[in-house]
Amino acid sequence: MDFKQQNETIKEKVRKAFSLTEDSAPHEEIRARLLDGGQVTGTNLCVLICAMIIASVGLNMSSTAVIIGAMLISPIMGSILASAYGNVSADYSLFRNFMIGFGIQILISVTAASIYFFLSPVKEPTVELLARTSPTFYDVLIAFFGGLAGIIGQTRIDKANTVIPGVAIATALMPPLCTCGYAIANARLDMLLGAGYLFIINAYFIFLAASIGLTVLNVPKTRELSENEWRKHRLRMVRNTIIIAIPSIIAVYAMI
Repeated sequence: MDFKQQNETIKEKVRKAFSLTEDSAPHEEIRARLLDGGQVTGTNLCVLICAMIIASVGLNMSSTAVIIGAMLISPIMGSILASAYGNVSADYSLFRNFMIGFGIQILISVTAASIYFFLSPVKEPTVELLARTSPTFYDVLIAFFGGLAGIIGQTRIDKANTVIPGVAIATALMPPLCTCGYAIANARLDMLLGAGYLFIINAYFIFLAASIGLTVLNVPKTRELSENEWRKHRLRMVRNTIIIAIPSIIAVYAMI
């Protein structure tokens, strides 16, 4: 085998090693998994409220173990992944439905946390609460790569259940929402803005990473978009990404 053949063989092995399509599940199964995980049902919302109360208690008491437990049982990330599927498959009615469901989850989550912190006798913000009010570009990186790991795990032939708990912890969607509830209950606008921005970072960059992963997997489109439509779609994604990321870049620069 000459040098050229060896080089081609190495390239092929590297390509297979990092390929997302080699062991991906069938498209029908991927669709069913993601859409099922994003359903907003009565059971789903009850679990979400329980997770929010648990996370709020953990933040109120500065208990990291309790906060992690709440993140593990929270179902909120499923709506983001399902929305990403609707976006990539160009099924905008599906995308809109899951985004509405996601909005309902956010509203219920913040309401539950606000009620808890309004009733809680502990009014001073703890270290855990304050830690969710100063997002930087590092949070962007964590959310993006966490979302990428999550969509890879969800689209394998053998669903990688071990990946999802780690993603839930890394991307941390629950604590910022709880901190928003604390800020509302205690009239802390500064904390509300910081925690709200952290949640937007986490949610958007999970969505972006999942969209990129599903695009690489070439999920079927419900309709063919023209080149002009796809260009506008890509430009909107780039514009939104820049707008959301800029404050975090300024924050990390100021921190350094």
